[in-house]
Amino acid sequence: MNLKVMKVYKVKAGLIPGSNYKEVNRKVQELFYEIRKKTKRKPYVRSVYFNKQKIFFDYFWVHITQKSFSERVRRLRFFGAGIELIRESKHNPYTTQSPEKEIEVFHRFYGVTQNNEYFTVQIKDNKKTGAKQLMSIFPIKNPPPG
Repeated sequence: MNLKVMKVYKVKAGLIPGSNYKEVNRKVQELFYEIRKKTKRKPYVRSVYFNKQKIFFDYFWVHITQKSFSERVRRLRFFGAGIELIRESKHNPYTTQSPEKEIEVFHRFYGVTQNNEYFTVQIKDNKKTGAKQLMSIFPIKNPPPG
């Protein structure tokens, strides 16, 4: 997909309030608990864009723990908005082939909160198994063109 025609999905969820990791993480864990309690196995959300396929969280938590506390706070504040984007967005993502593995494709969905704060949700798609993993949710400074 050409970046010039990217559509940005406007989410209803705002940023998670809080100034430090402990405050923000408490709210994120409450949101994640609601997702986790719906299944006895691995937690997931279903994506409208991928025809209600499951998007798992395995790589997301590993990725977040590799960041500094200030970076974790910055990213986790968009957690609720990112989950809404995954669930509701029908807009085409920006898709790229993985440079390391031929069977992996990365999809980037762009969103904007009610306060005009832009963010990206990145999902890894394994072409061989069809498994989809949430990789990251992060804010962006400049909105994508389109």
